[in-house]
Amino acid sequence: MTTVTVLAYGAGNVASVQFALERLGATVRLTADPAELAEAERLILPGVGAAGYAMARLSELGLGEPIRAFPRPLLGVCLGQQLLFEASDEGGGVPLLGLIPGRVRSMEPAPDRPVPHMGWSRLSIVRPDPLLEGLDDSAWAYFVHSYVCPDGEATLARAEYGGPVPAVVRSANRWGCQFHPERSAAAGARILRNFLELPA
Repeated sequence: MTTVTVLAYGAGNVASVQFALERLGATVRLTADPAELAEAERLILPGVGAAGYAMARLSELGLGEPIRAFPRPLLGVCLGQQLLFEASDEGGGVPLLGLIPGRVRSMEPAPDRPVPHMGWSRLSIVRPDPLLEGLDDSAWAYFVHSYVCPDGEATLARAEYGGPVPAVVRSANRWGCQFHPERSAAAGARILRNFLELPA
């Protein structure tokens, strides 16, 4: 049985992620301990709310450097994906973990496009990856976000919301999902299962 560690640092939807993983048969460990993080088989960085608060919590708990140094599969979820990048415009500017190049920017509202982007959007696969095994352009995912990551070489899949939204990203052993896989029905469950099956 696969064991996965979920960071419980006070800025994430830990319970729903935990239950989704347990439904797939995983053993879930919740921790905010840097030593336990460093020894994890695979790691999920959830996130809900403000980037500045999330980064402050990671700093207070001494988790920033262990996350940056983590050598096995790591998945950032929602805000957790954004935290993988270099900086965010949120709150006048916030330094992030710096694991993927680029700056996270606020989404621009429009009459037919309210912000936050909240609801179901179709995924468009940009390039194949083990995390997306079994998915195609018929997959839908559930999004809730007001900031958007840069669309670049790290992008594996996009959604459209007044422009491209990098929905899944990857750099080396680090992946991110802008949407909530734990709330994205069959497509989300498949992504989580694929993550559990990545070689550690």
